[in-house]
Amino acid sequence: MPYCQFADMLFIQFRNEEGFFYALDLGGTNFRVLRVQLAGKDKRVAKRESKEVSIPPHLMSGNAAELFSFIASALAKFVTDEGHNNVLDDKQRELGFTFSFPVRQSSIASGTLIKWTKAFSIDDAVGEDVVAELQTAMGKQGVDMRVAALINDTVGTLAAGRYNDKDVVIGVILGTGSNAAYVEEASAIPKLEGELPKSGNMVINTEWGNFDSSCLPVTEYDQALDEESLNPGEQIFEKLISGLYLGDIVRRVLLKIALQTPLFGNVSQTKLKTRFILRTPDISAMRHDETPDLSVVAEKLAENLKIRDTSLETRKMVVEICDIVTRRSARLAAAGIVGILRKIGRAVPGDERRSVVAVDGGLFEHYAAFRECLEGTLMELLGEEAAKSVAVKLTKDGSGLGAALIAAAHSQ
Repeated sequence: MPYCQFADMLFIQFRNEEGFFYALDLGGTNFRVLRVQLAGKDKRVAKRESKEVSIPPHLMSGNAAELFSFIASALAKFVTDEGHNNVLDDKQRELGFTFSFPVRQSSIASGTLIKWTKAFSIDDAVGEDVVAELQTAMGKQGVDMRVAALINDTVGTLAAGRYNDKDVVIGVILGTGSNAAYVEEASAIPKLEGELPKSGNMVINTEWGNFDSSCLPVTEYDQALDEESLNPGEQIFEKLISGLYLGDIVRRVLLKIALQTPLFGNVSQTKLKTRFILRTPDISAMRHDETPDLSVVAEKLAENLKIRDTSLETRKMVVEICDIVTRRSARLAAAGIVGILRKIGRAVPGDERRSVVAVDGGLFEHYAAFRECLEGTLMELLGEEAAKSVAVKLTKDGSGLGAALIAAAHSQ
């Protein structure tokens, strides 16, 4: 079952927030700290500053105290950069914490870590409240800051999108990883216990990357990739569609062809057996190659895979493989979006409401063929008439901005 995060929709019904707010965005081998100046309803985001920090590898498998101490130290340095502006006077700073790992969230500002994903493996943090860990670390660093909200990158994208467009109902991450969050009526949530929120709405974090079904078009290449991954049997949907994996799926197809034909020469003299040597930006460049002799494809094959002297027909075949893998990814992502729209009664016969999908992530932003296929598939699945009421919008850096916005909405 996907993990679900509930958050009162009040945090997305923004007031006319003004002032400086902070965000911490932790979701991979780097984290970002942000300072956002909000200038009310009309001017909105007046200023945004950020800094990215790399996490030393040993801290990703050490203990929780060391990791959060390192993060709090970087945050303390960033706060010091306020310099003589003294932008907050003596007021306590408010922070939105984007933590893009599975958590069991009990309130807007607390959540226990269920498990690590990606390259992290810190056993003593599992089952602990990550907000409390960060709050303790900030206190030791002398940072007078309150964690006002805990979210993940998908919820942040939804919030950032809705801040600029009230019709945003779904937030989607299509980058290295993939996930979706959407606005649901609280009365339609069986898991929800206790009093319903005043707004009547909640945000559901679907964790759709962990979706699995016998209906998914899983191939032998996907099965092999999954078996060799750090989390076999998990995040199956994500492994079919996200930017982290598309390049390696293409590599695996090319490897099988190389083992069965002489098209790529001696396999032992290539890098076709090197996992993740081919990245999604590489297959994007090959898919978009419009040179007469497909020179970009030849260049990528030589640079990345040490495959040289290919024929034009072979290079055309490589482009077609890139296209097939890309189209499958985009069509599956579109199917997920349509599934959510139908779940909430949007873009169906009789519904004339405008529905906006806010999307963040490099796969959607930088890979034109992926983006065009996704948008075309939405029209195909929804029908031309219903699709007119649906818009897909890039919401760049939504995870960080969304955290700051939610912190502002929950500021004291």
